[in-house]
Amino acid sequence: MQNIVLIIHLILSLCLIGIVLMQRSEGGGLGIGGGGGGNSGRPVSGPLAKVTWVIAGAFIATSLALVIISARDAGSDSVLERGGDAVQEAPAAVSEKPLIPALEGNLLPPSATDAPATPPQAEE
Repeated sequence: MQNIVLIIHLILSLCLIGIVLMQRSEGGGLGIGGGGGGNSGRPVSGPLAKVTWVIAGAFIATSLALVIISARDAGSDSVLERGGDAVQEAPAAVSEKPLIPALEGNLLPPSATDAPATPPQAEE
């Protein structure tokens, strides 16, 4: 059932993208500078806009149906509870060799109070 609703949902999303791209732009970039006068209101919505509303409503309905189906199939346990069980049941595979080698010596950068480094003395 979930696969059928998911396929319908994907088809509706592609149709919604296509129908929005086919619509004519109303111009005026976000409604800015629409011009004055008595005829500056929105035009009457055409049949393409009505089809967009129908497809958008069906898209929202399939979205809600997918949420309801997945919640019903999930059961009562949460993701954290299932994750905790998986961690406890996993075998402990610890290697003898550490992943990061041990670092020795002073790793801090030299400060102003440190003495300058002296070059090694050549043997005579």
